[in-house]
Amino acid sequence: MFGRSAVATVLFDESHSEAWTVRPELAREIQPAHPADSSLARAASALAGSDIEVAVHERGPLTAARLATASVLVIAHPSDPKWEATVDGGEPRLAPPEIEAIAGFVAGGGGLIVLAETEQDKYGNNLNELLDRFGIRVENATVQDYDHHHGDAPSWILADLAAAEPPDGWAVDLLAGVERACFYRSGTLALANGAHVLARSHASASAPRAPLAAAASHGEGRVVVLADSDLFGDDCIDELDHRALWLNLVHWAAEPAFSAAPARPASAAAFDPAWRGLREATEELRATQRSDGSIDTAEHDAERLRGLTAEITSAALALAPRFPHQRDYLDALAADLAAWAGAGFNRPAFDRSVDAFRPEGDRRDGIEHLCVFPMYKQNASRETCFEALIVRVPWPEWVAELERTRYDNPKFLPVNLVDNTSGYDSECAVLFPETFSTAERAPSHFGAIFCDREAERFRRVGSAAAQALRLNLPPDAACLLASPPLSEDAYILWDLVHDRTHMRGDLPFDPFMIRQRSPYWMYSLEELRCDLTAFGEAVALEREGFAFARHVQYAILLDRLFRFPITGSRVRNYDGLGGQLLFAFLHREGYLHWTDNRLTIDWPRITDGVGALRARVQELYHSGIDRSKLSQWLAAHDLVARYVPAAESSVWVRGRRELPDVPEPKQLIDLVRDDEFPLSLFYTQLRPKLEPALERAI
Repeated sequence: MFGRSAVATVLFDESHSEAWTVRPELAREIQPAHPADSSLARAASALAGSDIEVAVHERGPLTAARLATASVLVIAHPSDPKWEATVDGGEPRLAPPEIEAIAGFVAGGGGLIVLAETEQDKYGNNLNELLDRFGIRVENATVQDYDHHHGDAPSWILADLAAAEPPDGWAVDLLAGVERACFYRSGTLALANGAHVLARSHASASAPRAPLAAAASHGEGRVVVLADSDLFGDDCIDELDHRALWLNLVHWAAEPAFSAAPARPASAAAFDPAWRGLREATEELRATQRSDGSIDTAEHDAERLRGLTAEITSAALALAPRFPHQRDYLDALAADLAAWAGAGFNRPAFDRSVDAFRPEGDRRDGIEHLCVFPMYKQNASRETCFEALIVRVPWPEWVAELERTRYDNPKFLPVNLVDNTSGYDSECAVLFPETFSTAERAPSHFGAIFCDREAERFRRVGSAAAQALRLNLPPDAACLLASPPLSEDAYILWDLVHDRTHMRGDLPFDPFMIRQRSPYWMYSLEELRCDLTAFGEAVALEREGFAFARHVQYAILLDRLFRFPITGSRVRNYDGLGGQLLFAFLHREGYLHWTDNRLTIDWPRITDGVGALRARVQELYHSGIDRSKLSQWLAAHDLVARYVPAAESSVWVRGRRELPDVPEPKQLIDLVRDDEFPLSLFYTQLRPKLEPALERAI
């Protein structure tokens, strides 16, 4: 459902007499009585739903050219046919040129996963000639454990995962969400050169404390070796936590492939001389404007100002063939510029242009829009001045289908920034009509989010936080933090659902707080409510089979926990407070832990934790229809203060509440402290560590 393009490719080698195949029809030929004993089809299927496509190498040598088409190579138990029923084709031994090609592939950033076997030496393969290069060797052994085994077979040993911990420099937990794994008739591994143990046998085993699974970095790539090949077969992948382990290992091995920047077509408009002229004239004009957008003609040459407006008009009209869908807007822009110049450059009022600028009406994937307006910028300068932008709309079919069938939102507009004037050399990541300079109240035709900017900031801050906190980051979340296209798509879906939620649900008051003053914690709860709803919808989508929705959950959680609380000033920062509340609730209720200077999230339960907070907020909203405005404010304060202690000087806290009797509640807003809910010790210590990541490199 809702198909997306894959980011990485896993190539299963089936050209070296492997005992496993991802092709169900071939598994039936190999093992007619029980095909599951030779099938990795379920493992392949699990990947196919996780932004990873699967390919098979059926015949011929593994060459550098063939490996260049893959992100990860899987070699699953090559064997002489006298020992195993195998794929019909090739020898179990890798030829010397193949070993060189695979080693070069890994060194250049590729991933390698090798599934070995008990009594490794007898199968006639030469995997150790390859693995020796990475500091891992498969030993000839069969481990038994009469104290720690699965079922009745002592050779089905339960691995000891408790001691596994990522080494320094690995901001990822390869065992996130994995608590139990069984190795069926397993060999052991010998490790050197820094290879890291993922699983060991228990001390009670016949080979006590022996490595059963290991991972290593090599050059730019990664290698994973397991001493048993059965645990990911069709019979076993859904036992214990094998599926989670498989997905973790593949994502970790594939992570370098996720960091590739998206291939975007060049913008013809951005290279048009008319655009360069428009941008330069706009830059010169904006430098003359006062804070309200007007220009003092006593200080600036009026003739030059009229010349600049004429240059902008001429350039915009020259660009019209590049933007045929914007002809009405470009004509309105010319009229507004002329009227502004004719009126003596007073505070600009571009109402005609705002009415004609309707990018939400044409959301074709890849379409570009020209935008020239006097405006202020959110999260940047609040002064009004001209900006000129070229933006491109990402609107892939899976997004269009979700919006059409499930999350209708006609005003929603994701955009990428193609080129811009200097006012957008900032953290501003939105484009709203309400920021445009108009005489009348600007209509809310659309809301544009720069998903590329939001995603870049998420990757920057989230990666720094995961490293600083030694977070038990799942490998697929690490892939999200590495991947521009994946994180951008996550933001599109997040904001699609968030934005529409403002108008849905039990809403005791105007959800946007339009024309009303409210304490900033009310805005905080509203924004948090929308994000918790988006998280819940992403959980539902994932359960229905849309695996990508898991990335939306990661994006909401990691951005809310790490960036939101420490970004911006402490003056009534409602987004920051929402992040503080989420962290404090999850910590207090035991869904995350800060112990030994390491943050650990209980990943198997975290959706329950977010859902529990969402239920608390929904109950506040549901019951709010029966309260007065002031009573709702107080109930909301109580909810926040239960988890995020209010300032000691606050007059809003239950038990020391000292509010005067006033005819209108909005008169009490001045009694709200600028920092009504101060940062906790956790965030005051985290903020300095993340300050370098909070500033975007221009």
